Amino acid sequence: MKKVFTLNHEKIKYPRMVDAAKHEVKKYLKRERNKTLPIDADYWAFDCKFGHTAEDAEVVHVAELSKCISEIEKQNLMSFYVEIIARPAQRQQLDLDDDE
Repeated sequence: MKKVFTLNHEKIKYPRMVDAAKHEVKKYLKRERNKTLPIDADYWAFDCKFGHTAEDAEVVHVAELSKCISEIEKQNLMSFYVEIIARPAQRQQLDLDDDE
């Protein structure tokens, strides 16, 4: 998902547009997580970028997306850019032999 969200609308109020953007991001993440995984993967990892424009976008963790959108709301900005790319990943094994 690579999308510029615009938060101005003639009939819908600004806080509802922000809530709609958050909901759309969460819905996309849920839809991607429900896809079938390849055999060699354990979970879906997400590479996320967030910024005012596509050129200014910085890498953020998937858990911080809602906080970033809330910051946009505090600044009363009228648009923002979100990029979310899903990729299969494997959990890393912990080496417990170092403690012994």
